[in-house]
Amino acid sequence: MSETFQLENFQEQLLSLMDQKNHWAWKHFSGPNVTSAQLKLHYQQEYAVYVRDFPLFLGRLYAQNPPLSIRQGLAINLYEEETGGLSLGQSHRELFLKMMQGLNFREVEFRRITLLPKSKQWRQWLDNVTQSSHWLEGIAVITIFVEGSVRERHEIGNGWPDPSPIEEVIQNHFLVRHHHADPSCLDLIRAHYQVEHGHRLSAWRMVLQHVQSRATQQSVYDAMKRSLELWLEYRDAVADAAGIKP
Repeated sequence: MSETFQLENFQEQLLSLMDQKNHWAWKHFSGPNVTSAQLKLHYQQEYAVYVRDFPLFLGRLYAQNPPLSIRQGLAINLYEEETGGLSLGQSHRELFLKMMQGLNFREVEFRRITLLPKSKQWRQWLDNVTQSSHWLEGIAVITIFVEGSVRERHEIGNGWPDPSPIEEVIQNHFLVRHHHADPSCLDLIRAHYQVEHGHRLSAWRMVLQHVQSRATQQSVYDAMKRSLELWLEYRDAVADAAGIKP
């Protein structure tokens, strides 16, 4: 079996996991009938689990001193997340809170958040995989799984950027259509539109260029699979706390 074939098969295995990053409750959270309280609970957990500290995860991986090409990719991602220097000049954390203001959620409501038990478990995994695991496993989990979505296969192919103008995307966003959020508050979506394709390609390149053995492939795959399991449990718990049933 050739090395190229193995690599393509490994990528397909990871993409198959990303195809499953599709929780049943999202159609409720992004639909017209979700209440403001339910939406706030969802966003509070997301913020405390990973949005607020995403640059910290990247910094931990950088500090493990992986090869230069990896450090460069992490540094670019970290720079954008922490400063917005490649897009709109504000950190993605700030842009997230601005989006919350567009939903009439106050910033103070995102300062002290009590994590659900499954949220704590998911966050603990993210801490462990960026501190105690090999940097390649951490990079796969953080830059592919956490940053990526069920649309990963489409977005790393020819499906990005979205052919629609960004302001059309914003006007059709569920927060604008269903919750009457001011479109000016959705700069996080605009920033993602500008930089996300580059992040996605860089994430896959960092991982695929450094899986040198079947053992390494297996460890990365196992970390990704465990991430999917914990993420689904976490999202189940958020839906349950919000009173949303399958």
